[in-house]
Amino acid sequence: MDRNTKVGQVMTTQLVTLGPNDTMDKAQEIFRKNNIHHIPVVQNNKVLGIISKTDYLKILHGFTLFKTQKSELYNNAILRSLLTSEVMTRQVATLHPDDTVEVAAGFFKENLFHALPIVDDEGDLVGIITTYDLINLAFDITSSFV
Repeated sequence: MDRNTKVGQVMTTQLVTLGPNDTMDKAQEIFRKNNIHHIPVVQNNKVLGIISKTDYLKILHGFTLFKTQKSELYNNAILRSLLTSEVMTRQVATLHPDDTVEVAAGFFKENLFHALPIVDDEGDLVGIITTYDLINLAFDITSSFV
């Protein structure tokens, strides 16, 4: 594989998503149970936004560091009251499965994104590509030369 590798060849297709009316406690559960850092927010399979683990962590109460009972109760109340649509990043760039990983890398470098949803010709979510995917690809490429 090289820089002309299609995004569709390296994207993650086993997606975990949220709806715009889901509460942030559902996002918390997803982050705790899965080794992921970005959750697309979709409605009718169309990307409305994305929630990063950083977005999630920003809304938690600062005293969570001390893990007091009150801080956990406070955080849980916040997470139950906030909708994903209130927290998500709305303006999300997307790529097509036929775009190259070089295009994806350009988006990551210029915009400091760490994940891009991949949509088909109808605009339906079909995958996601992350900087982690590109790092794995880069090391697969370089290891073939060793």
